[in-house]
This record gives sequence, C-alpha cells and structure tokens, in this order.
Amino acid sequence: MTIGIERAACIGGGVIGGGWAARFALNGIDVAIYDPDPDTERKTGDMLDNAERAFARLFGDDRPAPGALRFAGSVAEAIDGADFIQESVPEMLDLKRAVLAEIDAAAPAGIVIASSTSGLLPSEMQRGLTHPGRLLVGHPFNPVYLLPLVEIVAGRETDPATVERAAEIYASLGMKPVVVRKEIDAFIGDRLQEALWREALWLVHDGVATVEEIDDVIRYSFGLRWAQMGVFQTYRLAGGEAGMRHFLEQFGPCLAWPWSKLTDVPELDDALIDTIAEQSDAQAAGLSIRELERIRDDDLIAIMEALERAGDSGRGAGAALKAARRRLRERH
Repeated sequence: MTIGIERAACIGGGVIGGGWAARFALNGIDVAIYDPDPDTERKTGDMLDNAERAFARLFGDDRPAPGALRFAGSVAEAIDGADFIQESVPEMLDLKRAVLAEIDAAAPAGIVIASSTSGLLPSEMQRGLTHPGRLLVGHPFNPVYLLPLVEIVAGRETDPATVERAAEIYASLGMKPVVVRKEIDAFIGDRLQEALWREALWLVHDGVATVEEIDDVIRYSFGLRWAQMGVFQTYRLAGGEAGMRHFLEQFGPCLAWPWSKLTDVPELDDALIDTIAEQSDAQAAGLSIRELERIRDDDLIAIMEALERAGDSGRGAGAALKAARRRLRERH
C-alpha cells in the first residue's frame, strides 16, 4: 500500500471542504467535490485561486502539477474511484449521520472516511454505519490549504489501522497529524480556542477593550510566542533557570484568583452582537473577505518561513513546511 493517494472525494464544499479540495489538488491529487449549494463551483474557484497563490510562494518550482478538480452531482458520483474521503458538511449530528451513511454505503471497502467536524464525537457519528471501523475525525484548521495541523480522533469502533492510514495520508499532504489520545468533545484545539474566546467576549461585553484591541494584544505578544513554542514551553522559560517546576510554584496560586470567567459566557444578545459586528467592520477598514484572506495567507507564509529557518529542522509549523518542501522536491 502506498502512503499517498491519487484521488480524493470532498463531500461538502464550504470554507473547510473547499480548503481540503485545494490542499488535495495542489498536492497533485485528483479531487471530486459534491455539495448541493449551486454556488459551490464559484466559491471553490475563489478558494483555489488563493491557495494556488500561497503554494506558489511556499514551494515554487517544486510544486507538482495540480490534480484535476471536478464537481459531482451526487455523493456516490463524487466518491466513485476515490482513495480517501473527507466529509465537511455543516455541524449538525443528524445531517452528518445521514451523509456518512450514504458515503458508507457507496464507498469501497478499506477506504478511510474522515469527518472535518470541529467538535462532534466520532462514536456518535458511527452509529448506524455498516462499516464504522473506517470512520474517524480529521479536524483541520482554517485555512486548510496552509495550516498544517490536523487532529485525528478515533471513535469506539474505529480500527487502529484506519488511524495509522489517515495519519500517513495527511503527512503526505504536508500536514502535522496529532492523534487525540481520548475521545472528547471539541478535541484539543477548539477547547483551547473556546477558553480564550469566552474571555474575549466578556472583555468586549464589559467595555474593557474593543475587538481590535483584543486582537492587538494577542498578535503583538503571546501569539508570536505560541507560533513557535506553544503554551507549556513558553511558561517553562517564564520560570527562569529553575524551569517549569518553579513557574508552577510561583504562578500556580493565581489559578485560584477570580481573573477569568471561563465557566460563564455573556449572553449574545442583539446589543453585544451589534457591538462586535460594528467593531469588526471598523477593524476591517473596508477590505473584502478575499483581501483579508490574502493578507492572512501572506502573514502566515512569512511566519512559517521564518520558523522554517529556525534551527536545523525548523520549529513549530516551520518544521512541517520544511518536511513538505523536502517531500515535494523528492517527488518533482
């Protein structure tokens, strides 16, 4: 069995599904997309334009010829001949189960079926499937065609070989697969993001800061540290020469202080929604979503390339980029 794949099916073509399609196609894999939205082809085309621009900056002449992209008229048509299936329909359990049952009935044996869900439990999605052992969660982060992390989560009935195969396939796409050790709501990344998001909502609700000021605090300080060291290693350094144990002894008591409201969340009433939306509009300064996406992509590329140059193997997402470039050079 080869590690890579030749044909992928993307069921669902929104922001996440379109991002997956772009990552597959730009790695030389043929992709079939099915989404009942009549505007899917245009939206995916816009996504692919941005992704092609980003890949050209990252990989230059080492890029493979793009895979063929086609839009199918049904789930069965999309998965016909596919080596790997990525489902990215909206986050509604009943809808996920219905679509996954349709995929399961039509897909040949041995094909990995991965759901992009950001929080639903794979064991809940496996119910009623004829072949539950080949289903798992493959949760990416937006933009899927640039950010390397993918969380792999197995359900109670997932075959361990399915996890291993999915990790191999995602790694062949230049990604960093992290297998979540225990099935848990929202997995790892979204639980961490949710904690910060709750506190940010309170800061806006209480008039402590605007949305732009909160974003500035993140991007000018600990956001930069997180990009290359994460949380725990950053705090280890904060402990000085005595390391993490000293940090925990010194700052651990702060956890008992009423600094945050993580067990509560402000009501998203009309007033708070209006405040956040108006401040967000002002922060965008008239830039369109496509323009903001390109600014985001350029910034992410610059950070990833800087991290790629750090150390012999790169650090953080830079290590994944360096490995991806090496794989593409070897394939070119």
